[in-house]
Amino acid sequence: MQFKGIHHVSAITADARRNVDFYTRILGLRLVKKTVNQDDPSVYHLFYGDELGSPGTEFTFFELPMAGRTREGNNSISATSLRVPSDRALEYWKERLDEYGVEREEILERAGRWTLAFRDFEGQRIILVSDEHNSGVAGGVPWDKSPVPAEYSIIGLGPVQLTVPNAKQTVRVLTELMGFRHAGQYPSQVEGQPDIVVYETGEGGTGAEVHIEEWTDLPQERLGRGGVHHVAFRTEDEEELRQWIQQITAAGFAHSGYVDRFYFRSLYFREPNGILFELATDGPGFDTDEPLEHLGESLALPPFLEPKREEIEAQLRPLDTSL
Repeated sequence: MQFKGIHHVSAITADARRNVDFYTRILGLRLVKKTVNQDDPSVYHLFYGDELGSPGTEFTFFELPMAGRTREGNNSISATSLRVPSDRALEYWKERLDEYGVEREEILERAGRWTLAFRDFEGQRIILVSDEHNSGVAGGVPWDKSPVPAEYSIIGLGPVQLTVPNAKQTVRVLTELMGFRHAGQYPSQVEGQPDIVVYETGEGGTGAEVHIEEWTDLPQERLGRGGVHHVAFRTEDEEELRQWIQQITAAGFAHSGYVDRFYFRSLYFREPNGILFELATDGPGFDTDEPLEHLGESLALPPFLEPKREEIEAQLRPLDTSL
């Protein structure tokens, strides 16, 4: 068994309307599913991705309207990367982010690739990473209705960065339990801090990496808007997911057990530094209940919530999803 890469990253927003505006109109992603948090259907769960909503391209948000701002710190998913096709694309994105007044850094090298870090309107930490020399997991298909030209479009999720007080514990889970392998390291941007260490799975490359930053003197992060809730890793199918469940159970980790999310099947568990990992199947996919050409246009509910549609819709603020 081997994970194929990163499946999705789920973060928190306090404002679904502004979130849709930022991620579709500014970043040019496709809203591939407008649904609700299955554990609390009074709030939205929004999925952004490529043209097809492919696994490995999905950046998702739970709307928690009363959420305070994240107090950044340890035991956290401290940055999410988004892949772009080339080094030249980063120059385009510098100009685009400036045009919309988005807080950003300068282009710099991380792990041998050119990158551009920025924050969304709630402080969400995002890094654009060039795929120009990527030889690993392939990127997605740019959305043909995106306001961003295809040659510069975001094509999927890149490396996820974890900030932890005890890197050895997380590394042990990634390598001994989950089958990741060491793939290098690169200097921290903070003087005196240890190198950030890279681990990869599957075919490797930008779509299959976890970067681990050890920081021993930070307070624990308090998660809120602008923070990341969990990262999910790709399993081929339900049969493989059930094998992983057996393996994680045998290793003594408490976990959620098998969870049917309708669009994919999942398992959740926390690694020793408290970061929530999800294992998620590639299918059935987001076109299970909507045609591909109309993904994300209407409120989609899994079958077990469909009888409550009228009640659920009454609690949600309408979203303008048109470009």
